[in-house]
Amino acid sequence: MAALSKLTHNCYEVGHTWSPSCMQSAADISRGALEVSFKIYAPLYVIAAILRRRKKDYYLKRLLPEILQSTSFLTANAALYIFFFCILRKLLGGFYSWSIGFGSALPASYIAILLERKSRRGLLTIYMTNLATETLFRMAVTRGIIQPIKHGEVLLFCITASLYMFLFRSKDGLKGFAFSALKFIIGKEEIPSHSVTAEPDSKRLREEQAAAESDASHVSAMMQRDSGRSKSMLSYTKQLLESICKRGPRHRCCKHHQDNCISYCIKGFVRMFSVGYLIQCCLKVPSAFRQVFSKPSRLPSLFYNKDNFQLGAFLGSFVSIYKGVSCLLRWLRDIDSELHALVAGFLAGLSMFFYKSTSISMYLFSKLVETLYFKGIEAGHFPYYPHADTVLYAISTAICFQAAVMEVQNLRPTYWKFLLRLTKGRFAVMNRQLLDVFGTQASRDFHGFVPKLDPRYVTAPSQMTLPPSGDVPLL
Repeated sequence: MAALSKLTHNCYEVGHTWSPSCMQSAADISRGALEVSFKIYAPLYVIAAILRRRKKDYYLKRLLPEILQSTSFLTANAALYIFFFCILRKLLGGFYSWSIGFGSALPASYIAILLERKSRRGLLTIYMTNLATETLFRMAVTRGIIQPIKHGEVLLFCITASLYMFLFRSKDGLKGFAFSALKFIIGKEEIPSHSVTAEPDSKRLREEQAAAESDASHVSAMMQRDSGRSKSMLSYTKQLLESICKRGPRHRCCKHHQDNCISYCIKGFVRMFSVGYLIQCCLKVPSAFRQVFSKPSRLPSLFYNKDNFQLGAFLGSFVSIYKGVSCLLRWLRDIDSELHALVAGFLAGLSMFFYKSTSISMYLFSKLVETLYFKGIEAGHFPYYPHADTVLYAISTAICFQAAVMEVQNLRPTYWKFLLRLTKGRFAVMNRQLLDVFGTQASRDFHGFVPKLDPRYVTAPSQMTLPPSGDVPLL
């Protein structure tokens, strides 16, 4: 019954331990959150405006108001949490396990999301729903309710990729950004094509066979002509790849008219591997730039670190496996069908072994559920709730705040670091040793930290441990 017990300490002893004043604590959180939020959104909106090629009027009239609107949303989310934290304690006469995190964050998050631009609410809701789902899963594993599946993130990604690719190949299956993103990754050759049965075309087959024989004899002649010369391994490798790509066949249902099936898969791998590699390198540029003057020897690791190849291997293998399986199924079944995408997408999902990420799997799965739900609404199978995004955001954020207060070990580390940054580290100075009474091991990762409190504002001095045992833990 620990979850139903009540903690009678005041909010200074439990929550805002850096100041005994509730109003001053809310002001401190607001000031810090305002600074951090502006630093987050200002460059984000500027970069987005540049990439979207906004006109001069946007920079003069809309850019700053949009930055301030998103800044006020994030600031309000942090400040209102402390406000309701103190209000609920006074209304309830103490703290319950649900009121410290979930109960305080629920109204705060709902009010805050109403301040944000409507165009961004959906994206924020998807992100927080994904995060809350992952948090609930970790909570269930910690309590022994469910058992984790080995390589579960890969299996989830395989299922998600299978359904996504099926929708991509289906008529009116995907629209907007999702369709454009898959078109960029997979290529326009796999744009929806509906069940085209292959018909015998002996003339075309004879022409392709003659062309393949001609290409093969040409490559062979080139190798014989240069046999007396000293050649590098790179030259032989290039000739071998050209020979394979030119001599390979292409099924009539395949839309990659300029390449045969083998060349089609190889080129897809090389293209997306390069994209993934460059993205990984760019992500490390800020940290590497700070070290370029102090430790110049670390600069080469920006390009040659093995971690840089993981994202490239993931994207490249995903594309090449999908294309290869799709071509193979066309050859085996002599037909082009969107059903092939189910098999090809599932097998392509195995590429996540190169870049395991629960966050990616959960996010894509959440977007898939959203897509299917809206399709169900269009078909009349599901009801439409006008304010579902704001309610879902508030509930999801409240779940994450509950974990951040009561069991931070079950919260995604990146989100915990974000909360610390937003509150200038104040989220870590809550007196979690008092919260251990609720049975969630709230202080497990805080190394016995106890805040130093002013005895004049402590309701039960005998229950406090002074002075603090160490520095503020920021995990």
